[in-house]
Amino acid sequence: LLEKHGLEPTPEHVAALLDSYLESLAERLPRHTGRLLPGILPLLEALRQRPEDCVLGLLTGNVEAGARLKLSHYGVWHFFEFGAFADDHPDRNQLGHFARLRAHSVVGEEFLPCNIWVIGDTPRDVACGRAIGARTAAIATGIYSREQLAACAPDLLFDDLANTSAVVRELLDTPASPVQVGS
Repeated sequence: LLEKHGLEPTPEHVAALLDSYLESLAERLPRHTGRLLPGILPLLEALRQRPEDCVLGLLTGNVEAGARLKLSHYGVWHFFEFGAFADDHPDRNQLGHFARLRAHSVVGEEFLPCNIWVIGDTPRDVACGRAIGARTAAIATGIYSREQLAACAPDLLFDDLANTSAVVRELLDTPASPVQVGS
């Protein structure tokens, strides 16, 4: 973005851009209509109630402060015990490593990639999960069609998350199989 506007991506310019983004985001969020998609809140609540076999973390290409603003605005930030963000690494496919380290520090145990789900609505989300050998679930609620997401070969593919019990069953009952890390 900086280069597009003829600016060098120096640390000072990046910091100024992020400050401007966060200021604008905080100002604009309350003025826009938005909502959680059907099934998100019940799914987060259902998974949070399974601490014996589920820990919720957030992995996003957004900076942590931006993610916090957005998810707090919609009342779901508190569901996530840890996260990995664009602040951690500029390459989205590297964020899974940070998420695993933070999961270990929060829970006190190592998470094998085959026991991790990366859930998202873009091909980049599937690629990010694959980069660490995680299982992936794609949801066709964003700008990518079911067919476009299917072409990325996620482990699971949902049209939406409205049927919470079916989604939880699929996520927790799908057998883990080792996945090759890398592309």
